[in-house]
Parts: sequence; structure tokens; C-alpha cells
Amino acid sequence: MSEKKIIEVRDAYSLPEDVLEAVHKALHEDVEEIVGLFKVLADPTRLRILKALEVQSLCVCVLVEATDQKHSALSYHLKLLKEAGLVDSRRERSFQIYDLTEFGNLLLKHIEKHFEKN
Repeated sequence: MSEKKIIEVRDAYSLPEDVLEAVHKALHEDVEEIVGLFKVLADPTRLRILKALEVQSLCVCVLVEATDQKHSALSYHLKLLKEAGLVDSRRERSFQIYDLTEFGNLLLKHIEKHFEKN
């Protein structure tokens, strides 16, 4: 059995060298994509859109009527949600229909489960 080298950190706390290296690696990982996702989720309007799309795929026109927001504002929110991979869209005749992606659905379910009242 190999002996692990122990690294002393501030005299009172010690970690094996491989653990300390893993910690350093984790602290230097690129997290910009995750930060971007949290920024998208930080807006109440976007969360409400996700919750509405959890019920059913919807046309932008229904979201405009249901939120009292302008079409341009909703289009902006939907664009950000789409770029984050949370929603997708398709054209049906003259309507743009939005729905949750598998990722958006799973993420929303995990968030909702975390905040369920006991």
C-alpha cells in the first residue's frame, strides 16, 4: 500500500496532496456557463415562463396575453431561455410555439422539488 503525502494547511488542518490538488483544480475550473445559467434563472419573468411552459407548449401570443408584457420583452426573455438550452421553439403555421427542453424540464422539476413545502 502506498503512503500518501500529507500537506499541512495553516498548521491546524491537513489534507492529502491529491485532495489538495483536486481542490485547486475545482477552484480554477471555468464556471462561466453555469454562471450564465443562474443569471438566466434569476429573473422572475423567465421563471414564470418556464412554469407556464411546464403546463403546456405555448405560442408567444398566449404568453403576451397572460403576462401583460410586450411581445418584444417576451421575445427577449425567450431568446435567453433558448440560448441557455431551457426552451426550444418551432413554427406552426404563422405561430412560434415554445416548449421546455428535456434539460429545462428536469432542471425545473429539481428546483421545484427542492422548494416544496413539507
